[in-house]
Amino acid sequence: MYHLKVNDMLKRVGIAAAIAFLGIFQSSAQTKLERPKLVVGLVIDQMRWDYLYRYHDKFGEDGFKRMLKQGYSFNNVLIPYLPTVTAIGHTSIYTGSVPSIHGIAGNDWTDKETGKSVYCTTDADYKGVGTTSDKIGAHSPRNLWSTTITDQLGIATNFQSKVVGVSLKDRASILPAGHNPTGAFWFDETTGNFITSTYYMQDLPSWVKDFNSKNYASELVSKGWNTLLPINQYSESTRDDVPWESLLGSATKPVFPYNNLATDYEKKKGVLRTTPFGNTYTLKFAEATVDGYQLGADDITDFLAINIASTDYVGHAFGPNSIEVEDTYLRLDKDLGNFFKMLDKKVGKDNYLVFLSADHGGAHSVGFLEENKMPTGFFGEGLEKSLNADLEKKFGVANLVLAVDNYQVYTNDKLISEKNLDSEDIKKYIISSLKKLPEILYAVDMTEIGESPIPEPIKTRTINGYNWKRSGDIQMVTKDGYLAYYAKKGTTHSVWNSYDAHIPLMFMGWKVKNGESNRPYYMTDIAPTLAQFLKIENPSGNIGQPIVEVLGK
Repeated sequence: MYHLKVNDMLKRVGIAAAIAFLGIFQSSAQTKLERPKLVVGLVIDQMRWDYLYRYHDKFGEDGFKRMLKQGYSFNNVLIPYLPTVTAIGHTSIYTGSVPSIHGIAGNDWTDKETGKSVYCTTDADYKGVGTTSDKIGAHSPRNLWSTTITDQLGIATNFQSKVVGVSLKDRASILPAGHNPTGAFWFDETTGNFITSTYYMQDLPSWVKDFNSKNYASELVSKGWNTLLPINQYSESTRDDVPWESLLGSATKPVFPYNNLATDYEKKKGVLRTTPFGNTYTLKFAEATVDGYQLGADDITDFLAINIASTDYVGHAFGPNSIEVEDTYLRLDKDLGNFFKMLDKKVGKDNYLVFLSADHGGAHSVGFLEENKMPTGFFGEGLEKSLNADLEKKFGVANLVLAVDNYQVYTNDKLISEKNLDSEDIKKYIISSLKKLPEILYAVDMTEIGESPIPEPIKTRTINGYNWKRSGDIQMVTKDGYLAYYAKKGTTHSVWNSYDAHIPLMFMGWKVKNGESNRPYYMTDIAPTLAQFLKIENPSGNIGQPIVEVLGK
């Protein structure tokens, strides 16, 4: 009798254990991988890191300050390559890589075989969709050699994720969206519409046609551009009328208000780019994209890559210390606040992950630096012509320099070979000539950069930026504060210095706790950090490291 009770008890224990095991197994089997419903990449073109704090006290609570207060902010994020330009910046953020690997060596570069300039996304095999202009519409990501984090999300979800790129600029929409997105859309300045190319689709979706038909841009510029606040409150900026700022549209002076903006837009739609309303227009289209593709509406993670481009155009025209730039950021702050509220409502406050960064910064205007007794000047005007003239005297052959672009000298290798000249002698002569220029800090043969007496981080950034098929043969590094000659008004960017290479980075939303870090990180760390958030593989050319602080590990 005793043995029977014991046996019964053991059986019951065994059955209970089996049930418990099955319960655990079923529970485990039913547990889904957690991911945000939507990832939003916000890359603010030409946004210097210090803008976050220069304009801080005038920002509202819903835009940049919301990210600072609710998100995680990194104060020491740098660009690890040269040159610091738009196409490379967007590509490096989304690939976690550098030009040497991902292949995008500039906005443009010189083809050493043909001697012709190559634009980073131009592709004659495709035509524009929604435009009659081949130049504006014929684009694809063909020149991009690595995968992007957006590509990796598609691969991880068997391409069920919806991925979309949006920008006024073709390259800033196409390169972040990757090789096989749902779509990439950019601005057609002949019509004022958003368009795409046949690489992505044969016809614009109905929701894009509907958006274009509403002619939002005309509405946005209809009242001109005046300051958001009384102009005497723009104490973070220089006086309104300075000689180093460019003119906008038909304006005869670079001063507020710009009352003729509506008329200027009707004559030339591209004027929208150089106003804060280009940012508003972009975010309106981004909202239409959320609705049109139902981004974040299900449990499969989607990705919306947005470039805010008018900050770059306004910066180039007026320079970082202008009232125009400050007003653009104050208006962008409001636009971002409205955009985040829209995402809160349509996707859910805790369901989306957003990061905000920049593709590059921007230098102070030469006129501003001169007025304030800082070292500065212009560089490069007529350089190709003068180098070729000197080389012809020395070697007896004309046009031995093919081009000067991206602060690099391209030697004419085909001609050098045809004339049986020594390419090393020619490069040494060019470098010797460049070093005589007062604005040059370093000039170095790209193939000998590893042994050159150049300090870090300039050496590594030069190596990272050198793509042996697309970059020039000699890298030039100017002294601090020297701008390319074409930036006689406003400003430009391209160099290693902090004003061009120090960028903001903030994460907010899904699984992100509030915090701040002063540790050094790089632009290339963004993609692998997103990969860890999403539990997907890094982009194929990734060299970055995940930022563990924001991951909570």
